[in-house]
Amino acid sequence: MSKKNIKGGEFLVRETPCEEIFIPEEFNEEQRMMAQTCYDFTETRIFPIIDDLDKHDRVLLRKLMDEAGELGLLGVSVPEEYNGFGQNFVTSMLTAEAMGGSFSFAVAFSAHTGIGTLPILYYGTEAQKKEYVSKLATGEYVGAYCLTEPEAGSDANSGKSKAILSEDGKEYTLNGVKMWITNGGIADVLIVFAKINDDKNLSAFIVDAKAKGVTIGAEEEKLGIKGSSTVQVYFENVKVPAENILGKRDNGFKIALYILNLGRIKLGAAVLGASKGLITYSVNYANERKQFGKVIATFGAIKYKIAEMAIRTFAGESLTYRASQNIDDEIQELVKGGMNKDEAIIEGIRQYAIEASISKVFTSEGLDYCADEGVQIFGGMGYSAETRVEKAYRDSRINRIFEGTNEINRMVIVAEILKRAFKGEIDLLNPAKEVAKELMGIPDFGSSTMDYFEEKLNSIKNFKKSILMVSGAALQKYGPKLTEEQELLFNAANMIMGTYAAESMALRVQKMSKTMDESKLSLYKDMLDVYVYDMASKINKEGIDAINAFVEGDEQQAMLMGMKRFTKVAPVNVIAARRNIADKLIEDNKYSF
Repeated sequence: MSKKNIKGGEFLVRETPCEEIFIPEEFNEEQRMMAQTCYDFTETRIFPIIDDLDKHDRVLLRKLMDEAGELGLLGVSVPEEYNGFGQNFVTSMLTAEAMGGSFSFAVAFSAHTGIGTLPILYYGTEAQKKEYVSKLATGEYVGAYCLTEPEAGSDANSGKSKAILSEDGKEYTLNGVKMWITNGGIADVLIVFAKINDDKNLSAFIVDAKAKGVTIGAEEEKLGIKGSSTVQVYFENVKVPAENILGKRDNGFKIALYILNLGRIKLGAAVLGASKGLITYSVNYANERKQFGKVIATFGAIKYKIAEMAIRTFAGESLTYRASQNIDDEIQELVKGGMNKDEAIIEGIRQYAIEASISKVFTSEGLDYCADEGVQIFGGMGYSAETRVEKAYRDSRINRIFEGTNEINRMVIVAEILKRAFKGEIDLLNPAKEVAKELMGIPDFGSSTMDYFEEKLNSIKNFKKSILMVSGAALQKYGPKLTEEQELLFNAANMIMGTYAAESMALRVQKMSKTMDESKLSLYKDMLDVYVYDMASKINKEGIDAINAFVEGDEQQAMLMGMKRFTKVAPVNVIAARRNIADKLIEDNKYSF
């Protein structure tokens, strides 16, 4: 592995030069053109009929999917030999973002291009790829992913669906019920997870949605994303040819987990698109709505909301594309080492499961913030179904549940880091020991000669020390049982996510400084200033809450002093910084960072 390829989760103990990360400002012309095609499709085809789509119009939804297929939007990441464009992972993330503002259609699109297609592409035989992926990439087929069951949600491997292999080994008889199946009402191809005979783990099957014994339920009435098809699917003695097993027997649970990692970071991109759309709607309205003789965009309270929405979105974008390029780099390195391309993609995504979960949680909660404040900026009109923000508010809520709840993902972040540390893949022990020694020494608050970026990155380095201090002490006390202390895991996860976001922002702005005029860069520095300043107090609070839960006496006092030391940052005039950010958005009348 080259030095450039930082391992998943290793950001916690290894510093990264800004030259080694990818930033959205580096998208090339071809990538931007593909994104623009998605934006144009959304603007011309989705928005004019979005209310009709929300009436469970399956015919209309299928028509839109067909049109997206004709434009090539469904096959961006599919190899050319299967009727796709063969673009890299980062490009597929950009198109996911560009489609992310299309409300419920974004859900149908993402489910089809992600979990509805990629399991077959990555785990299927050559015959399966030619038969199914080639048609999924063009929209001739629509795919759906059938994992969740009435009694098996987050604990997917406890599913009751069964597949019994015939005596001659030629076919399986499938029985079971699946629920919350996105695209189920318009699907041609179902990827179904079930246990064969008495196997311990799931297996995966490719099932014809129109096969005898498959019954598609009625459309679910949902809080939001009403235009996407969500149904229960019933399987009663469905005959599935033996050659339609996907991957190896008993390997379906691994397939499900790996595809969830993919779905998580892809969702991160999609909700970024939705967040940017919400900011633009909010700014548009703030520039038009008058109260007390002035447009409300001139009020400080509104500027705060607009700026904070932009800061959180910029932070989410920075970490999501940083991780996406890490995945691309890892894939390329594995292929160079002789690994099959599909296997390399699976392994590359697995390697950054921690970052995928961070992206999913951080951006989905960022979107919820944008949706909530968007409605608030619109005031009473925001509660009216006539406005896009009302729809966006309802649609946003599902993202904290999709692809594993945010609670599950927070636990995954910490548990996966600990697992890799135990395996020796990440060296947490020695850095944690160094932090423990530092607690007993004279505080180092940095040099007065540090430049702007050195100061920011030094603060972020100290955030990492606070995480190592708290996590190391908790692991020492609880050992393997730490995974049962969910509140502590949440404290640690929040500290980790905030630190990764802050570092990703800092490296992005630092890299921008190499080519951007200082007058333009100043607004990005304002965003970074506010985020690092705010995150210091948030990390401090999370750390203190954790320490007070399991440490006492002199050790407690030493660790509390350590938290104070590691979260000390330079003062920032956050009011002035937020006003600067908001003024730029208000002047441009859109999200423009």
